[in-house]
Amino acid sequence: MANSALEIVALLLTVIGLIGAAASTGMPMWRVTAFIGENIIVFETRYEGLWMNCFRQANIRMQCKVYDSLLALTPDLQAARGLMCCAVALAGLGLMISIAGMQCTSCIQNNNRAKRMVLIVAGIMIILSCLCVLIPVSWTGNAIIRDFYNPLLLDAQRRELGEALYIGWVAAVFLLAGGCMFTCCNIESEDKGSERYAYSRHAHAHTHTHTHTGLLTITKLWTQVY
Repeated sequence: MANSALEIVALLLTVIGLIGAAASTGMPMWRVTAFIGENIIVFETRYEGLWMNCFRQANIRMQCKVYDSLLALTPDLQAARGLMCCAVALAGLGLMISIAGMQCTSCIQNNNRAKRMVLIVAGIMIILSCLCVLIPVSWTGNAIIRDFYNPLLLDAQRRELGEALYIGWVAAVFLLAGGCMFTCCNIESEDKGSERYAYSRHAHAHTHTHTHTGLLTITKLWTQVY
């Protein structure tokens, strides 16, 4: 990456995305009670997350209960758990790898090509973490909207989009931006380096050919004279 400032910007974007992904994973506000119809007079708010259910009543602080059994969870909730944990792990690992490949660090010395390859790998991992966040968050949001407009469900069964989903979407955008900056800029630098190397080899071979031809000509002239 030609400008180390871009590396710092990409690093900050990745850090923000990682914090957002971790917050979205731990927050119980994935599904929130929809106050419509008969639910308007109910003074209780229910939150459903990946790890626990929470209840909040008027003038009473929130009370949460962790899910009792993993096997009792629905398949989509289990998949969301796994994908969000993978997202946090990939983003964290990609962040540490990217620090090792940045120009402002001395983990890899005197090898710019190795630094670029490290940043490309880190960028790919961060982009994968973005996908791991985007899939469960969008999947859950689609299910909530579909159930909200389902006429067969009661008002008490309807839910609204929680804050954790919005945080997850924003985190995915930051992770995508950081990963693309790490990857695309360094792939472009790698291509330019390959072109310069190929041009240098071609120029060297061309010069060597002309030198060899000149030596042969001088040798022939010398032979003819003597």
